[in-house]
Amino acid sequence: MVKDRTLGNHNSIRVTGDIETRGTGCVRIISFVKDNVGGFRQPLILLSYRVGHKLQALEAQFKELDFTKDNLTQKFEHHSKTLANQAAQDELWTAVLSFKFTPMELNILYSYVIEVLIRLHTRVLEKLPDLVRGLPTLASILRRKVKNKRIRVVWESVLEEHGMQEEDITALCTFFVAHGNKAEHYIAKVRQMYIKDVNFMITNMVKNQALQNGLLKAVQVIEKGKAVRAPEEQKSSLEELIPSAKS
Repeated sequence: MVKDRTLGNHNSIRVTGDIETRGTGCVRIISFVKDNVGGFRQPLILLSYRVGHKLQALEAQFKELDFTKDNLTQKFEHHSKTLANQAAQDELWTAVLSFKFTPMELNILYSYVIEVLIRLHTRVLEKLPDLVRGLPTLASILRRKVKNKRIRVVWESVLEEHGMQEEDITALCTFFVAHGNKAEHYIAKVRQMYIKDVNFMITNMVKNQALQNGLLKAVQVIEKGKAVRAPEEQKSSLEELIPSAKS
């Protein structure tokens, strides 16, 4: 019995020693973790910083790509508009230069064109009396309105008054440049003697839509404005402005 107790005590001591040994090991692990937790945290912080830095760099690259895409899109749209305008200008010039009108018919069209251009020029000067010397021709108005807001606003209001648009002026100016050096101006009575319905002539013989619209509007403006301006005033303005326009 004593032997058994001794053995039991020995086993108890051994078990107790194992528990104490294990307990000491856990304490050491916990102590190690506590002592080195700062060492673990520093690499994690550094890794997090690097990841954040890379994300910022990627975000900046994406923004730059978006900006480049938008810039290229704008350039492409501008280039497309430029090509479209150039194509329209080419078609307009082709139409103007391929007229099949007789000299008399061409003179009648020229008469409407020059009169409406003079009317627009005169109307702008009436609204800008302080700029009369600086705007001697319609070409000077078209050139200066690009950078001068005051002239541009007045010009746009004059076009609106006459029911015209920039496309109409482009067509009429193209006609004037192409035929102004060889055409003659006919007064209203002479025009009526030769052609009774100029609108019919334009509609049937001018196939380019922009040029057709411009010429028809020129006729409408002049026909509606006959009673407004006296013949003497009309004749005087033509004598003063036509030579400078042709030069």
